[in-house]
Amino acid sequence: MMKMKRQSDHPCFGGDHSKAGRIHLPVAPGCNIKCGFCERKFDCANESRPGVTSQVLTPEQAVDRVRLVKRHMEMKGGAQLKVVGIAGPGDPLANPKTFETFDLVKEAFPEMTLCLSTNGLLLTEYLDKLQRVGVHSITVTVNALTPETGAKVYEWVNFHGTRLSGEDGAAVLLKRQLDGVRYAAAAGMMVKVNHVYIPGINDHETLDLAVKMRELGAEMMNIIPVIPIGLFKNVAPPSEATMEMVRNQAELILSQARHCKQCRADAAGVVGQDIDLQALSA
Repeated sequence: MMKMKRQSDHPCFGGDHSKAGRIHLPVAPGCNIKCGFCERKFDCANESRPGVTSQVLTPEQAVDRVRLVKRHMEMKGGAQLKVVGIAGPGDPLANPKTFETFDLVKEAFPEMTLCLSTNGLLLTEYLDKLQRVGVHSITVTVNALTPETGAKVYEWVNFHGTRLSGEDGAAVLLKRQLDGVRYAAAAGMMVKVNHVYIPGINDHETLDLAVKMRELGAEMMNIIPVIPIGLFKNVAPPSEATMEMVRNQAELILSQARHCKQCRADAAGVVGQDIDLQALSA
């Protein structure tokens, strides 16, 4: 039976897009794992995919951007800025400026909902700190349920200065992800699991992963089609019909996010109708 998620205004957790906007603050360039599908370019404004931003911001610049986008959305009417998140372009928990930014945002805009996206490697270590700063919701990207499959998805995992590859690295990452989801959910946070669906690589684990995430307390799952770049540049992405079928099957297990646009690390505005930040800042 599908686990029902809590109601939330957060547009990435099922909230009404017409009423709630969000902003991603690109303050976290460093990453502690290398996913085979990840290629990050900071200067390509026309690419819309995770890990891409036009500029890495300082915490102070990030707060200024929140102020600018909030004012712009209020002037336009309609959806208002409700959520401030950090989703990269690397992993937020591998970057101290993530917490500096959250502290400044919380001080300047105490009404904002704070969220974070992570690969989960350091989630258990920073969970108390995330709670203290007021982070409301966590998205953990989990792309494999076994070390054997993880070894095909991840090129390496850097855990506290030790670089691990193959099944060794994947096993460390997987354990930390599972613990992170469990403890974040137990702490009362809303937890969503992102899963990059790669035909022929990890697609055989997707439904079992949904079951496991439900057991650990996740409230929502977002199955994302792989973008054919990096190690998977020659992989044919799944069709819309395939994605619909997989999501329908997974929804019998765990509530599914169907509106994801695979947003940039500097996305702002309503999901699917992002604000042109360069024009706004001109």
